[in-house]
Amino acid sequence: MKVVLFCGGLGTRLRDYSDNLPKPLVPIGYRPILWHVMKYYAHFGHKDFILCLGYKADKIREYFLNYNEYATNDFVMSGGGKELRLLSSDIHDWNITFVDTGLSSNVGTRLKLAQRYVEGEEYFLANYTDGLTDLPLPEMIAMFLKSGKTARFVCAKPSQTFHIVRIDEKTKRVDRIEHVRDSGVVVNGGYFIFRKEIFNYIHPGEELVEQPLQRLIAKGELLGYKYDRFWAMDTFREQQELSDMISKGTAPWEVWKRNGPNGTTGQ
Repeated sequence: MKVVLFCGGLGTRLRDYSDNLPKPLVPIGYRPILWHVMKYYAHFGHKDFILCLGYKADKIREYFLNYNEYATNDFVMSGGGKELRLLSSDIHDWNITFVDTGLSSNVGTRLKLAQRYVEGEEYFLANYTDGLTDLPLPEMIAMFLKSGKTARFVCAKPSQTFHIVRIDEKTKRVDRIEHVRDSGVVVNGGYFIFRKEIFNYIHPGEELVEQPLQRLIAKGELLGYKYDRFWAMDTFREQQELSDMISKGTAPWEVWKRNGPNGTTGQ
């Protein structure tokens, strides 16, 4: 399936780090968030990408135009450095379409502008490019295709550290306070799969979640895929934690480093 990636936002929640970078290029280890998301999809055979660009689009174009395979792949150097031979490769079989979708466009508008690049596809994948996970993508896709519905997306436990407070409306007494991850609340984790009919639900200028997905809900056409295991990436703190996982070799989302398919299960 083709993969539409929303790469045009301002990334305000990572602004402390990314004043000079678009959010998708904030590094996790040696490679940016965007690369990790694309590598995840490529692992499962989805290597045809449409990048919906906006804020600092030139930086993303330059990253791939000047992509250095030798930075993270094994290679042989000979002739005093005059000859280099890669032993493995990252992106040699990826197809990447770069689309300018506007500096201030919302996600719904970016998706609508990408419509012509998924023309003829019955289904396609989409992602915000700021979340990393080890969810079993083939399982999610298979369940969706059997459903006959228009859309499905990952519902994940919040990765932030804030607390949920429950207050009695009459007495204003605090009845309960708990960590958000223990509250049962789930958030939109991205990792969408859409049928081509999604474009019938998007009107000009609409934000994806605020109008189109609400229409799908009203018609019973939107499914969630609840995933309780690893999902993270939204803040500068997490960027540091994820980089530490890379350095320690314990990054759960690096499913391409495992033998065989990801066997974890969502709902």
